[in-house]
Amino acid sequence: MLQLDAEALDALHAEGFEVAIETNGTRPAPDGIDWICVSPKAGTELVLISGNDLKLVYPQVGAEPERFEDLDFARFMLQPMDGPDLVANTQAAVEYCLEHPQWHLSVQTHKTLGIR
Repeated sequence: MLQLDAEALDALHAEGFEVAIETNGTRPAPDGIDWICVSPKAGTELVLISGNDLKLVYPQVGAEPERFEDLDFARFMLQPMDGPDLVANTQAAVEYCLEHPQWHLSVQTHKTLGIR
């Protein structure tokens, strides 16, 4: 968001574009963003506590879903942590979502399909 200012937003909107961002939420978003996805990192303090989507990498010590569920987001999503434990992390995310229907599963389809 460092480069996105009111002038850039106005120019994009004037050309008919909608503006969507994904941010870690540690800085406020400028007015005029059409879609905001906040993806906090463990241990950070959120400044941006409302938006369209909140997406957590799961599991992540210091970024447990319970810490965020009272925030003002339209959707809450869990994305399994990549790496050697991806299969176990995906299963854990699925189970969490089934037990907590406020949360939805978000997968990186390109990784599931083996596209890098």
